[in-house]
Amino acid sequence: MLTFSYALPEETGLSSQRILNFINRLKWEEIPMHSFLLLHRDRLIAEAYYAPLKADTLHRMFSISKSFTSIAIGLLAAEGKLSLSDRIVTYFPDKVPKDVHPYLSDMTIRDMLMMRTCHASTTYKLDMSSDWVGSFFTTPPTHPAGRLFHYDTSSAHTLCALAERLSGRELLTYLKEKLPEMGLSEDSYMLKDPFGVSLGGSGLVATSLDLMKFGYFILHKGCLEGRQLIPASYIEEATSFLTDTRMTAPVLSEACGYGYQFWRNQKGGCVCYGMGGQLIILLPDYDMICVTTADTQGIGGGNQAIYNALYTEILPYVEERPLPVDEASSRAYRRELSRLQLAPLAPLAGGPRFSPKRNVSGRLFQLAPNEMGFTDLTLHLSNENTGSQKAAGALCFTLKGTPCRIDFGFGHLATGKFPLYEQFYAASALWVTEDTLYLKINIIDAYVGSVHLELSFGEKDVAVFMKKQEESLFGEFCGHLYGTIL
Repeated sequence: MLTFSYALPEETGLSSQRILNFINRLKWEEIPMHSFLLLHRDRLIAEAYYAPLKADTLHRMFSISKSFTSIAIGLLAAEGKLSLSDRIVTYFPDKVPKDVHPYLSDMTIRDMLMMRTCHASTTYKLDMSSDWVGSFFTTPPTHPAGRLFHYDTSSAHTLCALAERLSGRELLTYLKEKLPEMGLSEDSYMLKDPFGVSLGGSGLVATSLDLMKFGYFILHKGCLEGRQLIPASYIEEATSFLTDTRMTAPVLSEACGYGYQFWRNQKGGCVCYGMGGQLIILLPDYDMICVTTADTQGIGGGNQAIYNALYTEILPYVEERPLPVDEASSRAYRRELSRLQLAPLAPLAGGPRFSPKRNVSGRLFQLAPNEMGFTDLTLHLSNENTGSQKAAGALCFTLKGTPCRIDFGFGHLATGKFPLYEQFYAASALWVTEDTLYLKINIIDAYVGSVHLELSFGEKDVAVFMKKQEESLFGEFCGHLYGTIL
């Protein structure tokens, strides 16, 4: 089973301060990091988790799943169970319509791996109540396959369904059985679509160390413990530049090309890329792997900020030989990594600080009828001094007939399980004016994102604005509410 030896950064030719500069830059740019791991010359020189996340926290990795699916396809090809030049329709006769469009009929597995399908977008999102795999074959195509790059998660989802059909296993179970040397955590899993197919395009739930192990496997071209577990030629091809992505790229990091479910990066390597800052950045020229988990959803250029910090704060300062180790600096480095935490809400730099001008704690507000299903809410505050680490509160409400409660801290995070969805959260609040409370709830679980509420209190009423930054759940927390004191 793959394990890593640990070293101080100086032992591999990098100053500890450079890594701290990377961390501090992302903190200054207010990027909500969840974890950061750095492997250099096969030694783990940084492993940091932002409390309340820990090393064993299972985290949604989104489209990093696609790279796992690619490896499953490569393994099946090595077993002789498929060829990349095979037409995908031959494997799904039960889902292909009789009058299948020739663009679909001609599409190969290789086309799908390269995101050169005949679809311009993810097909199952058009009707998520219908068969997700079937939608790939019934949605009218827009252009011939094998020609143009369009990011299409339904392609990866269908490839995952193919892998599960041919292996007779759930995709991640198949990978664990075929690659036991990698040592993926036993608790890691993949979410499934409503029809029982693993979400091979976005459903991986795993630890940050699982990502590092997968990255190591890729960087070493499939060779672990002296065994070649997958043909090196497949990984070389999968991680190479096979198609241009500049036409659709919103940022520079997505404009460097694409292989077989792997992105290329600006430094001649490749990336396993997941929405929200889930990244495995492979840098063979530096013998380095950087793993991050985060929640950059809603932050324009948030992922690019992670790349930029790595490329400017760390890479230019790598030395060929070990550096002298300063004990004081090393202690400070280890101490700083152990202290990292998600940042609670805080006043704007140089801005005013507010306390509530009226006592709203414990007041029950009856909410006007609304389509989300909220009927009432009450705010409970446990400490008048909102600058104290002990200051906390709870928002209690009834949603769809169910009593709910979300605890939060002022100047610190309170944790719990999000009502109705049972997703782990960390929440904080801040008075942004003397009558307006802003509440941010970080979702850190199989689903990753955030829910935001702004509550503006009047003498006898409250107006609430809600929004969510998460892909699938928490739809009730979008829109406006209005309530009056009973």
